[in-house]
Amino acid sequence: MTEIDDTRARRNVTVLVLAQAILGAQLPMIFVVGGLAGSQLASNPCLATLPISFIVFGSMTTAPWISPLMQRNGRQFGFFLGAFAGAVGAAVSAYGLYIGSFAVLLAGSYLTGIYMSAQGFYRFAATDTASDAFRPKAISYVMAGGLLSAIVGPQLNKVVSDAFVIPFLGTYLAIIVLNLVGMLLFLWLDLPKGSRAAPSTTPVATRSRLELLREPRILVAVICAMVSYALMNLVMTSTPLAVVGCGFTTDNANDIVSAHVLAMFAPSFVTGHLIARFGVERIIGAGLVILAAAGIVALSGVALGNFFVALVLLGFGWNFGFIGATTMLAGAHRPEERGAVQGLNDMIVFGMVTLASLASGGLMNCAGGTAVQGWTAVNVAMVPFLVLAGGALVWLVRQPRLAV
Repeated sequence: MTEIDDTRARRNVTVLVLAQAILGAQLPMIFVVGGLAGSQLASNPCLATLPISFIVFGSMTTAPWISPLMQRNGRQFGFFLGAFAGAVGAAVSAYGLYIGSFAVLLAGSYLTGIYMSAQGFYRFAATDTASDAFRPKAISYVMAGGLLSAIVGPQLNKVVSDAFVIPFLGTYLAIIVLNLVGMLLFLWLDLPKGSRAAPSTTPVATRSRLELLREPRILVAVICAMVSYALMNLVMTSTPLAVVGCGFTTDNANDIVSAHVLAMFAPSFVTGHLIARFGVERIIGAGLVILAAAGIVALSGVALGNFFVALVLLGFGWNFGFIGATTMLAGAHRPEERGAVQGLNDMIVFGMVTLASLASGGLMNCAGGTAVQGWTAVNVAMVPFLVLAGGALVWLVRQPRLAV
């Protein structure tokens, strides 16, 4: 039976990997140009990264309703909706650039956030038909689909971002095409319509969201996912501004973001195997240590090499921390609680990521008089959150001993 389930799961994973590669290319494209476009249109430089913040805010506010929607109507419906919203969001953003309206650019960014939220559920969809043994590998393979998006997105950006007189207009027009083409992939998904366990036949009452967060493994998984994703976003959002501010080019920023996104997804081929061999707690812990190393490298200088190494380490740290936390969460709740737990997780995670992206622009542009001072402030801000996640993980590991 496991073989049959995993055969079906492997087919779904293949589709989701392709979706991650094609549709996912839009996010590195937007993360490169979003802050730069914002700096063109915003009246206050501290608000330059607001377009990126609105994407994450859109993702955060979408997660609580799109997860139950998928549980009722199927993942495919939610994924189609997300890609359609991505196309509309890119069109609205392009119009904002065309008329020179920061507010319209922000409105388009918010709609793009609906796509970002739907994409976040690709990793959970990979587990819907997977056996317990295949589950961490399925998550890792889907995340590995981002490797191609890491190459396609920034390199496509180099070609299209200046294709028109209006800077970055070509980026958003290309993203419309990516969404319209990529959504066709979901026709090949073979996923269950609703929950794998019917609520009407479940003898145990579903726990409330507060009760779910009182479960130690759920709480720590959420905290570690939140910190891993928020710190990655904090640093990555300000990177193009820092790179250009330190005298390098937009093409340099594209290459650095490309290297970063490659590092985010390249380990995914082995992350699931490492989790199976060493345990999810050790892999999350390794991710937090690597994130700290990224901050140390960034603080040690602003040469082009420092940016490359710091952003590559940032990608590796995010991969271990976020995939590890996702795997921990996937095994910490009952099947009928899937929609509530996953929606709650993504609401909290992307709520913190929204705050991180907002703080990124403020720290980068308004925490000092120079780009170097702003970049320093961004990386120092990582410290308390790494302490929070590390402390939570140590507490979880010690739980069995404390219970004895």
